[in-house]
Amino acid sequence: MNGNTFGRVFRVTTCGESYSGGFRKELDIPSCLYGGLMTIVDGVPAGIKLTADMIQEELNKRKPGQSPLDSPRLEKDLVYIFSGVMMDQMTTGAPVGIVIPNNDIENLHIGQYHDYQEAARPGHAEITYMKRYGQYNDWVGAGRASGRETVSRVAGGAVAKAILDREGIDVIAYTIESHGIKAKPITYEEAKANYRKNDINCPDLAVAPAMEKDILDVRKTGETCGGIIELLVHGLPVGLGEPCFDKLEATIAHGLMSIGAVKGIEVGAGFKVAEMVGSECNDEMYWDEETGRVRYYSNNAGGFLGGLSNGDEVRIRIAVKPTPTVDVVQRTVDCGSHKNVELSPITRRDASLLPRIYPVCEAMVRIAIVDALMQFKGYRNMEDLDPKYDQI
Repeated sequence: MNGNTFGRVFRVTTCGESYSGGFRKELDIPSCLYGGLMTIVDGVPAGIKLTADMIQEELNKRKPGQSPLDSPRLEKDLVYIFSGVMMDQMTTGAPVGIVIPNNDIENLHIGQYHDYQEAARPGHAEITYMKRYGQYNDWVGAGRASGRETVSRVAGGAVAKAILDREGIDVIAYTIESHGIKAKPITYEEAKANYRKNDINCPDLAVAPAMEKDILDVRKTGETCGGIIELLVHGLPVGLGEPCFDKLEATIAHGLMSIGAVKGIEVGAGFKVAEMVGSECNDEMYWDEETGRVRYYSNNAGGFLGGLSNGDEVRIRIAVKPTPTVDVVQRTVDCGSHKNVELSPITRRDASLLPRIYPVCEAMVRIAIVDALMQFKGYRNMEDLDPKYDQI
């Protein structure tokens, strides 16, 4: 299975499955070594303060079982750094290795998947995995297609955060819509002030209770809900990214769209640009005497021009599909017998992915930005440009 590494200079490689270790519990080894998720981060500069607590803080944002909206799966998601960090908890320049063991891999839940392992669950990856990997595909909890795979991404994103914090670059994500219930427009200041103040992480404190109640009402019917996550990036310097295939917004979109539940993305004005005329869509500029920099009267571009960051606020929205595991009878195919069947899974599920997907989104954006920042700094240091271009 290829495609498990993201980034060019700052590279995050992940491995592990939803129920990794579920079939090794009879071995004479510590339970923490049965299986889990791992992350290797290559390209980490030496001298970065990095502790397990820093990574744990990020993982705790997506840990299941913290609210009635979440899956009741009780994974501890305890983080262990096993390489790349030495004296005084500083990085050495070597690859940083991280492991997060699985602990909630009970035979009861494995058995639930076993009972319909040949049936392709609608909305899941079984049908494509069976075609690609045949009888060897991982049928327990969707394997690498499970949302549990994102644990590794959040761990890698936590390493990226340690670097971005030093650079004064902030990435924040939050819910702005759930099952059609919409928050008001959110400023960066509001997002920071109200970050994680409710279970669905919606900075509009007046609307969040209605979102949560609606999700719980839908859950009673056996269904699940989707919604929209918004991301803001502050402090991004001008010039990050590449003009053609590696545009920064394209790299960020790659990272975000690689999250299994994400089905759409908008940058800046997004699809609303289709309704505009050119002069309305263009972000006019002015010289800001206070900062001595170019500023913009609007931000329809969402912080990018020509594939490069333009120094303005980055604003991105992603559409998150409803959790595909539902307690509703659905039609499908038994791929072993090639017969039409009806399926009503009884496995654990999130009523909505919104309360736990936002830290995954933050992680992927951080990784993309650190990778672009390292390429930018290396390239820029080789240039001999007129200083006047540094003052824009």
